[in-house]
Amino acid sequence: MLSPHPALSPPGERGNGAGRASLLDNRVGNRDARTGDHYNPKRSQCSARAMNVSNPNPIDMSVDLAGLVLANPTMTASGTSGYSLEYAPYTDLSRLGAFTTKSITLTPRKGNPPERIVETSSGMLNAIGLANIGLERFIAEKVPELPQLGVPVIVNVAGHTIDDYLAVCARLDPIREIAGLELNVSCPNVADGLQFGTQPRMLNELVQRVREVVRRAKLIVKLSPNVTDICEPAQAAIDGGADVLSMINTFSGMVIDVNTWRPMLANNSGGLSGPAILPLAVHLVHQVYSRVAKHANVPIIGMGGVRDWRDAVQLALAGASAIAVGTALFANPDAPLEILDGLKSYLAQRGMTRWMDLVGKLELHTTGGR
Repeated sequence: MLSPHPALSPPGERGNGAGRASLLDNRVGNRDARTGDHYNPKRSQCSARAMNVSNPNPIDMSVDLAGLVLANPTMTASGTSGYSLEYAPYTDLSRLGAFTTKSITLTPRKGNPPERIVETSSGMLNAIGLANIGLERFIAEKVPELPQLGVPVIVNVAGHTIDDYLAVCARLDPIREIAGLELNVSCPNVADGLQFGTQPRMLNELVQRVREVVRRAKLIVKLSPNVTDICEPAQAAIDGGADVLSMINTFSGMVIDVNTWRPMLANNSGGLSGPAILPLAVHLVHQVYSRVAKHANVPIIGMGGVRDWRDAVQLALAGASAIAVGTALFANPDAPLEILDGLKSYLAQRGMTRWMDLVGKLELHTTGGR
């Protein structure tokens, strides 16, 4: 079983999944559930290098997120890689397209009590509760480190009220080291965490108000999948002034201990992430891209279950311009870089020279079947 790197696991939260399927295990029998090929644990890492790359032309991997230009589409997902340099000993952060911090709130938060993480089949359930050092410590201690990353930095912002978001965004927007602000309106494991993300009118008001104080940084809204029609909050966010949409956040879920008859998380429920949610993410990205974002010319940062380049290609075809990696980082900090190499090889093999030529190119079946 693949276990998270011990240095990257919160104290007291290691080994919850002992004996269960790995976070990154998406197998059916001994076949890969996505490709139908016989599973080889080394294949995912090595197949990109083994491709017959026949395109001699350089490949343009750059991405334009409403004026925020990234060298390539790979990013970290919020909440999975700390505030700044925490992952620097384990991977080359300067090769990313962008770095997204964990959520920052107006005041420090201890988060939920343990247990806060439990491993599931092909994923994990977390109820961290937005634990963070708060706005002022982030500015004093972490912002000075951001230039060392060497890539654009996006700060994820969370709050309980509109005034919370306004206060944090107003303080962060003038800071030149910060390229974008991502509104976390969709966290399923804190009280009122879904208040804005599931109510289009409230979300529209929030984004409009924040837009008034965010004049320099790109304004990104992270959408919740825990809604009936995700296109409604997506449209509300765009109408409110969002420059970019990021999607999806985790799905609400619960795991019960069959011996104690109690939930395994102290918070009772939490957010499901990992390979299990990839098909859901691909579907929802396609829905938002085709029905809302494409026509509004608003780019999408796709995320949810990404572990290798094939997953990234699926999200791109569905409509995502950039790809954020989250849960996979806990087992493999180099996952985004391996994905980047795999994407370059994939495009070269197909004779393509631009990453963006892949975005939104899904060809749906027009007759019969599901």
